[in-house]
Amino acid sequence: MKNRLICPLLGILFLSVSAFSFHKFYMGVFQVNYAAEKKMIQITSRIFIDDLNNGMEKKYHQKTFVGTDKETEADVELLKKYLAENFTIKINGQSKPITFLSKEVEAGDVLVCYSRIKDIDKFKTIEISNTILVDWNAEQQNITHISAFGTKKSVLFTESSRKELLKY
Repeated sequence: MKNRLICPLLGILFLSVSAFSFHKFYMGVFQVNYAAEKKMIQITSRIFIDDLNNGMEKKYHQKTFVGTDKETEADVELLKKYLAENFTIKINGQSKPITFLSKEVEAGDVLVCYSRIKDIDKFKTIEISNTILVDWNAEQQNITHISAFGTKKSVLFTESSRKELLKY
């Protein structure tokens, strides 16, 4: 009688635990800081390397090795293009060009990208569009933290929520 009860409970426990352990988490983290003294917006992006390469391969139909020892200059150029097409900022309704500065690998599997927008005076609105990896995977979520004028706000971008207008 005891085995009849314990075996099904152990089976349910195993299935529950294994279901959670095999599910992958799809998240990008972005930090947008307005540095008033420098009249610039600084952007830091943290994206999982394998997801980024898979997403770029799907979009551009070519294999990339960004953030790995097989990375080429063509991969970096494609990364810049991908970021420019999928992460945009409008200040007071006007699109602003984002300049890619550099990148580095963090914790072995995260690519950290640094970008900026120069010549930004005080503004009333900032509109951010973040579709990084959303077209590749519907489960992708991009949390974006925005700091400006002493205020910190956070926005979650998903497949159904790709753009946000913030007022200051």
